[in-house]
Amino acid sequence: MSFLLDKFLEYVKVDTTSKEENVNCPSTDGQFVLATIIKKDLKGLGFEDIKLDSHSYLTATLKGNTKKDIPTIGFISHIDTAPSFNGKGVNPRIIGDYNGEEIVLNKEKDIVMSPKDFPELKNYKGQDLIVTDGTTLLGADDKAGVVEIMAALKYLKAHPEIEHGDIRLCFTPDEEIGRGSDKFDVKGFNADFAYTIDGGELGELEYENFNAASAEIRITGKNIHPGTAKNKMINSLIIAMEINSMLPVQERPEHTEKYEGFFLLKKMEGIVEETSMHYIIRDHSMEKFNEKKEFMKDVIRFIESKYKGARIELNIKDSYYNMKEKIEPEYYIIELAKKSMEDVGVVPKIKPIRGGTDGARLSYMGLPCPNIFTGGHNFHGKYEYIPIQSMEKAVEVIVSIIKNSGGIKK
Repeated sequence: MSFLLDKFLEYVKVDTTSKEENVNCPSTDGQFVLATIIKKDLKGLGFEDIKLDSHSYLTATLKGNTKKDIPTIGFISHIDTAPSFNGKGVNPRIIGDYNGEEIVLNKEKDIVMSPKDFPELKNYKGQDLIVTDGTTLLGADDKAGVVEIMAALKYLKAHPEIEHGDIRLCFTPDEEIGRGSDKFDVKGFNADFAYTIDGGELGELEYENFNAASAEIRITGKNIHPGTAKNKMINSLIIAMEINSMLPVQERPEHTEKYEGFFLLKKMEGIVEETSMHYIIRDHSMEKFNEKKEFMKDVIRFIESKYKGARIELNIKDSYYNMKEKIEPEYYIIELAKKSMEDVGVVPKIKPIRGGTDGARLSYMGLPCPNIFTGGHNFHGKYEYIPIQSMEKAVEVIVSIIKNSGGIKK
């Protein structure tokens, strides 16, 4: 598995942080830089139909080696990393034979990762963990998925006795800012179904995700000198705080879990004259999702009636939907992944995603695409880590899926 580890350590050092405010695709140059490196590696591995377009979508094929009627399976990961934390200057470190105790990530800055805060660390005692130096994220989300797919297909290339149909791979840009599927050519990808390798801990298998929307609120008030402001000033900041206070406290992310949805105020900035607010709205239930959007509209209508001199604009835009609706009619895809995990000694953990993946939108674009673990933990921050043994198991699962694909019963 030296290929797996070597390539992971190489790829995470390339800064591929996506940038939401940039409308271009890819949103940052580093993504194209990494895609170019990976393209060269794929060519060296002997894959076919390798294509890298101007938007950093990289595709390739491992041609089938049998005349049997075996479906074409796709495997998908993204090359960008989350803009929520520093992705520049990643300096990974391997903690060999982890002892189950605290890990000092950065002695100088006194940054420690402790099982007291992250009790799941205890599950990996005796294993080998890849961690950060406390100043950046690691990038296992989703460069681990990239190298796991590559390592699995490299194994198949070296073992032609394993019969399989065409295997397609695609590495996408800008998934972390919700645009990973924007320019995905589903027809050209030409797979019967696919899996995103973009999940978390060992065993995760997910085919349910949030319905998602973004909401932007722009409030225009009136700024009057405070000395003469009585009955004249309309403070947009005060209105913004009132709007937020009217949304249910129990439906904030910090108070929800499992299938519970939420409103999240991601960003607010302004002055007395004008304030902008940026929310995301999430729920697994389409009915509750629509109720949340209507509730926000009701709040705005009430505030408008209360502050008649203010102007309040609300723009709600749906982002993606729960792929469960598209996956359940093709449930054999989940059964295939479940059996393939069990065959290599991995206990499947089927649970809803409290987020979204490229696969959610791809499923609605005609490519059923559930999500499988990479093995990583604590994504998007300095405490991110991934056990090497979990990465190896992810490779085994991908190979197992391909081995079992000849026996699919739709």
